Amino acid sequence: MNRNRSLFLLMTVVMVFTAIWQACSTKEQGTVVPEHKLPDTLRVGTLYSPTSFFLYRGDTLGYEYERIKDFAADKGIALKVTVETNIQNLIELIQDHKVDVLAYEIPVTAEYNQHVLHCGETNTTYQVLVQPKRSRMIRNVTQLINKDIYVEAGSKYESRLKNLDSEVGGGIHIHAIDNDTLSTEDLIEQVSKGIIPYTIVDSDIARLNQTYYNNIDVNMEVSFPQRSSWAVNINDDWLADSIDTWSRSEKTQLITEDLTKRYFEVSKNGGSMNSAPHNSGTSPHTYLLHPGDLSPYDSLFRANGNGTRFGWQFLAAIAKVESNFNPDVVSWAGARGLMQIMPSTARLYGYDPDDIFDPDISVKAAVKTLRDLDNFFAPYISNPIERRKFVLAGYNAGSGHILDAIKLAEKYEKNPTIWYGNVEEALIWKSNEKYYSDPVCRYGYFRADQTVNYVRKVEDYYTQYQFKR
Repeated sequence: MNRNRSLFLLMTVVMVFTAIWQACSTKEQGTVVPEHKLPDTLRVGTLYSPTSFFLYRGDTLGYEYERIKDFAADKGIALKVTVETNIQNLIELIQDHKVDVLAYEIPVTAEYNQHVLHCGETNTTYQVLVQPKRSRMIRNVTQLINKDIYVEAGSKYESRLKNLDSEVGGGIHIHAIDNDTLSTEDLIEQVSKGIIPYTIVDSDIARLNQTYYNNIDVNMEVSFPQRSSWAVNINDDWLADSIDTWSRSEKTQLITEDLTKRYFEVSKNGGSMNSAPHNSGTSPHTYLLHPGDLSPYDSLFRANGNGTRFGWQFLAAIAKVESNFNPDVVSWAGARGLMQIMPSTARLYGYDPDDIFDPDISVKAAVKTLRDLDNFFAPYISNPIERRKFVLAGYNAGSGHILDAIKLAEKYEKNPTIWYGNVEEALIWKSNEKYYSDPVCRYGYFRADQTVNYVRKVEDYYTQYQFKR
């Protein structure tokens, strides 16, 4: 009897567990997470910065931008970018589902983890000491005692220095500079020029600036590591998974390696002069340097010089500064050929970007660009000689940044119709967040030192060439 009862109880237990399992299975089947399809247009939030998103020569560039653009291309979807002014605004955008992904390095912290879901490649940065390269460099934080270190006032760098000063027992001379007058990049440049001895910045910004200043060292870490990555809405794990899978693919990793080299390793100190050669093989003509010529392409400059009001020597001066008369170079930003035409500019004027290595096509595209820039700036700058400088600046930087600088000069009581000492100075301000976030600016962050030098160099060559045959 007991045996039969035990068997009955066992069968009852089995039936109960079976029923529970079936109920759970049915419940799970009834609540299967629906498959999500990527939108036709991916809405992206980001900030202006030298590493994430900026405009240059009419093209949109930035390490983070080019990576999210590749993700969209890989998925066959369009891209719509919203640029905000700070991280908090980005977080609000993603929480309100006004954008789908933040293509900006959002710190991986307990605070942000409450609001977003991190995804994609994780980047680890440190705060580093920027110092001149020399035989005896600082390699230990204790060596910072009695050293003068300059940082932006109120920045995280000043906060870290104060903590570091406490950790080493005091003695670090901290100089907090009003960031209305100097940006982080300005301080790095001052270290390079020997104006100040040291500054502290994030390692990614330091690495990027090292491509402009090869006489600085940025290997001394002075903080704990900070991890960061892209982010999506905290409920969009399906999108995070899609980005994670894409970021781990071999193709994506190769593209990321190439972008890393372009933005953080390739020297930009010499512009296109340091770019890798490109074998065009597209020109049917042979160009020779004759005695007394400025370049092998003088005949091209003469033939097209009437396309602008500046004359053929002006084209020659631009080619000298842009490519040193080398039609096969490609700059780090993608500008090509004798006159360093961006692919988007080539397409704008109906040329295939690969054909722009042909010197004849390159010069024709340059003439059209210069003519349009001259017309664009005519309502703002009436003096034709003065306008020439604005045209050069627009050719190098893009007309939008120069228009921003004109507006800034006007607002801050500089002469908006004079380049040297006025609008060129306002253009330099656009590397400072206070100014590129100003309501009068529409085109965001810009690094102006190369453009400022470019205008002066072309003007100098133009003056020299006017006195030659």
